[in-house]
Amino acid sequence: MEVRRTVREPAESPNQEVPAWHGLPTNRFNPHAWIVGEPEIGDGVWIGAFTVIDGSGGLVIDDGCDISAGVQIYTHSTVERCVSERARDIQRASSRIGGHVHIGANAVVLMGADIGHHSVIAAGAVVTENTVAPPYSVLRGVPARVFPDAARRFAD
Repeated sequence: MEVRRTVREPAESPNQEVPAWHGLPTNRFNPHAWIVGEPEIGDGVWIGAFTVIDGSGGLVIDDGCDISAGVQIYTHSTVERCVSERARDIQRASSRIGGHVHIGANAVVLMGADIGHHSVIAAGAVVTENTVAPPYSVLRGVPARVFPDAARRFAD
């Protein structure tokens, strides 16, 4: 049996004019992504709709990553400021997402994370503050557990 695949034409440029009511600043990735601060985002990165990319504390996303719809990446936390009745400042910590990392739908990556290249963050995972994952890891669960070398099976 022959399998037919439909090839769609590329979508319009994400830099297209968005209506004033939209409320999100324009970016080169997706008109429905909210990018805060000045994250360093590499070449060939795909960012889905309804994402929050917070570069206010310093964020590097290396080349070739796929960031699925609904993903939230934070480099700041307002917990201490809120609970201390504003006596403490907003906390910030830089994060790094290595090259060719896939982040599944609705995953959350909290500040200070360092994710090695060619890793996979599963859909719905919550990567807690200061998590370090070596290259080719799979991170899954709430809170996310790191499974070193588990993503190698996708590359071989």
